[in-house]
Amino acid sequence: MKPITESHIEEFALEELAKLGWGYAYGPDISPEGANPARTSFEEVVLADKLRNAVNKINPHIPADAIEQAVQKVLRIYSPDLLHNNETFHELLVEKVRIPYQQDGFERSHEIALVDFENPLNNDFLAVNQFTILHNNQNKRPDVILFINGLPLVVMELKNPVEDNADIHSAYNQVETYKAVIPSLFTYNEICVISDGLECKAGSLSAGEGRFVPWKSIDGNKDASKFIPQMETLIKGMLNPVTLLDIIRNFIVFEKSRKEDPETGITQVFTVKKLAAYHQYYAVNKAVTQTINAASPAGDRKGGVVWHTTGSGKSLSMVFFTGKLVLSLKNPTIVVITDRNDLDDQLFDTFANSKQLLRQEPKQAESRDDIKQLLKVSSGGIIFTTIHKFWPDDGKEVYEELSNRQNIVVIADEAHRTQYGFDAKYKDVVDKSTGEVIGKRIAYGFAKYLRDALPNATYIGFTGTPIETSDVNTPAVFGKYVDIYDISQSIADNTTVRIFYESRLAKVNLNEDGRKLIGEFDKELEEGEELSDAEKAKAKWSKLEAIIGNKERLKNLASDIVSHFETRYSASNGKAMIVAMSRRIAVELYNEIVKIKPEWHSDELNEGSIKVIMTAVSSDGPVMAKHHTTKMQRKTLAERMKDPADELKIVIVRDMWLTGFDVPCLNTMYIDKPMRGHTLMQTISRVNRVFQDKPGGLIVDYLGIATDMKKALSFYSDSGGKGEPAEDLDKAVDVMLEKLEVVTQMFAEKSNSESDILLEEPSAYIDGAFDYKRFFAASSRDKLSIILQSEEHILGLNEGKARFIKEVTLLSQAYSLSVSKPEAAAITELVAFFQAVKARLTKFTGTGSGERDLNLESIIKQIVNAAITSEKVVDIFDAAGLERPEIPILSDEFLLEIQGMKHKNLALELLKKILNDEIKSRLKTNLVKGKALLEMLEASIKRYQNNLLSTAEIIQELINIAKEVKEADKQGEKLGLSTEEVAFYNALEVNESAVQVLGDDTLKHIAREIADKVRSNATIDWTIRESARANLMRLVSRTLRKYGYPPDMQQKAIDTVLKQAELMADFWVEEK
Repeated sequence: MKPITESHIEEFALEELAKLGWGYAYGPDISPEGANPARTSFEEVVLADKLRNAVNKINPHIPADAIEQAVQKVLRIYSPDLLHNNETFHELLVEKVRIPYQQDGFERSHEIALVDFENPLNNDFLAVNQFTILHNNQNKRPDVILFINGLPLVVMELKNPVEDNADIHSAYNQVETYKAVIPSLFTYNEICVISDGLECKAGSLSAGEGRFVPWKSIDGNKDASKFIPQMETLIKGMLNPVTLLDIIRNFIVFEKSRKEDPETGITQVFTVKKLAAYHQYYAVNKAVTQTINAASPAGDRKGGVVWHTTGSGKSLSMVFFTGKLVLSLKNPTIVVITDRNDLDDQLFDTFANSKQLLRQEPKQAESRDDIKQLLKVSSGGIIFTTIHKFWPDDGKEVYEELSNRQNIVVIADEAHRTQYGFDAKYKDVVDKSTGEVIGKRIAYGFAKYLRDALPNATYIGFTGTPIETSDVNTPAVFGKYVDIYDISQSIADNTTVRIFYESRLAKVNLNEDGRKLIGEFDKELEEGEELSDAEKAKAKWSKLEAIIGNKERLKNLASDIVSHFETRYSASNGKAMIVAMSRRIAVELYNEIVKIKPEWHSDELNEGSIKVIMTAVSSDGPVMAKHHTTKMQRKTLAERMKDPADELKIVIVRDMWLTGFDVPCLNTMYIDKPMRGHTLMQTISRVNRVFQDKPGGLIVDYLGIATDMKKALSFYSDSGGKGEPAEDLDKAVDVMLEKLEVVTQMFAEKSNSESDILLEEPSAYIDGAFDYKRFFAASSRDKLSIILQSEEHILGLNEGKARFIKEVTLLSQAYSLSVSKPEAAAITELVAFFQAVKARLTKFTGTGSGERDLNLESIIKQIVNAAITSEKVVDIFDAAGLERPEIPILSDEFLLEIQGMKHKNLALELLKKILNDEIKSRLKTNLVKGKALLEMLEASIKRYQNNLLSTAEIIQELINIAKEVKEADKQGEKLGLSTEEVAFYNALEVNESAVQVLGDDTLKHIAREIADKVRSNATIDWTIRESARANLMRLVSRTLRKYGYPPDMQQKAIDTVLKQAELMADFWVEEK
């Protein structure tokens, strides 16, 4: 007897929801066939009567016909694109449904709210379990659906924590299946929740598994105890009615991005639905409250500082903050300040791509005059500008006042870099014609001039790095920290990945003078300020640049970078960034690299594996000018860099793209430039983004920045941050060696398969341990046999398959980080062998996550070598020890061969995989029969997983199902029908009374006639055109009436036939 079951998890979730005020209904009770039906058919996913009642209650002054029009508009959202449908509904939900009407000759609109966001408890909250949904004759039953006013806004999929295969990963896969099989439910979905009772995560409709995150706090003041199940915390913290409505209204964004095809010029728009994580939600609400208080008549104009570690979604938090503030203050003006043009562009693009949430189009100031015009307004607007545009005309000491309104909020990105300079300084006044100093003038910093322009504005800062203790200006402007989300929290939540540090000083020699100069130069380098032209002219800087840019040194540097990158790229397909000290060095380093790898070079913007990203200077010669790019060209290169599939793998930069540039697939950064403090922290954080199964980012140091990194860590810790900005790569090596030991130890464990393996190969074990080392000296044929034996050994261990896959995955990740180290080079073949065994184990399941499995497979490319060819590793028949059959795959001979295999576990996995594939291929043409066969397969596997069948018995059951599949294939021949006609015949014979009344011959005539009519009326867009569908429905109805099909069953037959026709439409359209 199991200590806990899935029904226990479901019951616990419903009890917690009830405590928060959610009502409850049992799905079968409110089904069309239940005691208290709340819908008329199983295809309906909205509880329409509840929706009508709620909308009438919330909008008491709106006419009844307008209310009904609004309800129908919600119910009739349909297009082939599920995410588009979802976005359409979300807009109706948060912006109200507009129903036009005429009044006094003018067109007006009723604005009808579906939900009362202002009064959360004025809504109907209902949790329903076991809610069956039918779509295309397939039914699914999500565990729990949360309805607000009859709208299914949250789907919860729950698994049993004590079952081996019922983990949170399988819950995610189940949700993906729902999206494919019952997409109508997800038109109205706002949040998906997956849980095994202990672990629990939430994500959006478009989120990959890695973007589902836990909700770790109930109140935002402290994280919940790790001994409280995550599901309890998420329900209390996220799904309480007030918070849930706040999230739906203010913390969901449909982010747009555009990509132009360079060949066709066609621009594609991509949409991603993003949901705030718990740290973003609580931080934004704290910041909004603080800002509203600070902007009040008695407020101090200090909105505070939000410190969220770089890479954890700071830019999106700023979008959420702005969107909510627009609703909370009376039509405020929001000014977003950065200190660099490229940062201004990047942040502006993020806001512009989220304009639905902002409820307006942000504007970007192009010049000093432009910012003055944009700010001289009475209210409203979201304005982007760089701090440098606040510079007084003609050397004045005071900047002109642009607005004295109190509802202006200034958001400073990386606050500490812009808010300096309240104190007066004397500056030289230079004669422009002679260049001579002719006097002195008083000047201030930009912070003072900004205050001159907007004296009553409220200031809030967002930063990814802490404020140094010596920085007195930033706290003076913004106040104290509003919220802190540090590196340790970010890594624990999988919001960012770890950063590792590797010193390669010994690989590229720097002479003693160079090292000394770097030390001196480092002391003079002021954080956050660019060196002026005058400072660059100093002999010290010039000499340092000459030493670092020495031709021989750059040649050695290029050689080492190419070697190091190619080794890392062979283990993980990440991209790289090289940070050079000057534009000259960047170009010369590029030239040295392409001498070694000429195939990486291209003069074309959209081609080539390496590019230099830098601004243009008119005095540049022809060599430098080759790398000049415009703003739009850099945008194209940025899109190429962000695309994991693009051939652009390496960029060389000096200052650009070191802050605010988000490339998740970037995993290596080569630093050959003196850096410190915030700039260093921001720079190394470029590689900490989460991407697929990326184990971490790597910083490669060629100049000796370790001391500066320690200093950065020191002020990071002093500010209250936890976690190390970067860890020594040796830690990854230690993990790699530890996991290697764990994996090798599994081959020394006692396996239930040992006796079977020894019958086939007497020398397979030495002193009770499986001898996998034979593999490395074996012939090609024997290598494959040893992989099979290894696999059988693992399958015979207690939880062997799951443990082996997990540990080899962790070994592979650590190996990919450590691949440049000699310890990794020494075990490459061994890791490749373990990866090959793991590939077989994951290949046989037939139920993997697809994308995730492919990501893991790509980690160790070394397995495709002379020892293990890709064909031998991937082919399922070779792996099972079978020749690919010339006879049909489900023939009696082939099934007998599988039944006679010595390795029963392997035979079972192979049979599951083959049957799964065969049945799914039939589902594409025969909905009814394919579904019946799939249900038989799933039921048998479920009985085996519940220990109701032995291995031998399940193999026999699967062979019986295979024979059923064969018989189904012969049905057309027996009936004298084509494959298409049989599919419609099966759809019609689902109604037993029709079979009894009409008989087989009449059903065959109906099937032939309907097949002909559907074929002749199928058009490219018929599945999405209501008129085409209605016409087809009439044709089918007439045919059924013509032959006397039972009237009470006609509608069901029409629905089934139409769903069957949808499956064949593509095939028939292509045939035409």
